[in-house]
Amino acid sequence: MDRGDLTNEEWRRLEPHLPVRGRRGGRWASHRRVINGILFRERTGIPWRDLPERFGRWKTVYERHRRWSADGTWDRILQAVQADADGRIDWSMVGIDSTSCRAHQHAAGARRKTPRIPKNRATPRQHRPDGGLGRSRGGLTSKIHLASEGGRRPLALLVTPGQWGDAPQMIAVLERIRVARKGEGRPRTRPGHLSADKAYSSRRNRHYLRRRHIKHTIPEPKDQRANRRRRGSRGGRPTGFDKGQYKRRNEVERTINRLKSFRAVATRYDKRAYVFHGTVALAAIRLWLQT
Repeated sequence: MDRGDLTNEEWRRLEPHLPVRGRRGGRWASHRRVINGILFRERTGIPWRDLPERFGRWKTVYERHRRWSADGTWDRILQAVQADADGRIDWSMVGIDSTSCRAHQHAAGARRKTPRIPKNRATPRQHRPDGGLGRSRGGLTSKIHLASEGGRRPLALLVTPGQWGDAPQMIAVLERIRVARKGEGRPRTRPGHLSADKAYSSRRNRHYLRRRHIKHTIPEPKDQRANRRRRGSRGGRPTGFDKGQYKRRNEVERTINRLKSFRAVATRYDKRAYVFHGTVALAAIRLWLQT
């Protein structure tokens, strides 16, 4: 076991959730070595072809990561390790935020239309016709929207082009929270309290949170406050804001810092959006395994 590889304890927790048989019915081989190779690439950001020989053929490592990103295996494993942590998840404060990731020049050039897929395969999950790439002042960028619990571990992820706003994605991110319980009962999808910055302040988002009975701490921007006051009684009641609760918003920011310690997350090298989503999902899985 070398630096950055899965420890014996992490492997013990991860192994039960890995698929046993491949698409053609044959048994997968060398799961641990291949996953260590994928993690090595995520941690260092090197090209797939430059993987050290101890991980086996680079093509095998890349293809397994691509396939598991396409069919949603990484997402299912993420939900499984979250379910294992049931009872140790801090639902008292769930934070939501986003971060921009600069796209490397190797991430550009993918076709904007649906890729050619053999008839015996389904469209990749998390596929985006826009490739999840957008242009901003920094050039080509992607944006990761995420919700994290109080223990600084991601609960839900969403990849969009870099110029997309935060507020319109809040509901989509919250709808992806689904943590199964160890015992009986429905999966948990509703946080006890939500914290977000003023970029998420909108009447649509606040109405959604009230409808789902989710307490929230979101500051109101000056322009929205002035518009509400100008409308008088038709503008509605002032929004509640607790400065003490808002101090915990740093937890989601620290979660983002932990995710972007993986260089393949901080800088996007993957051409396809669904492959980059799988890269981020695997980084989130590693965070859950480490705690």
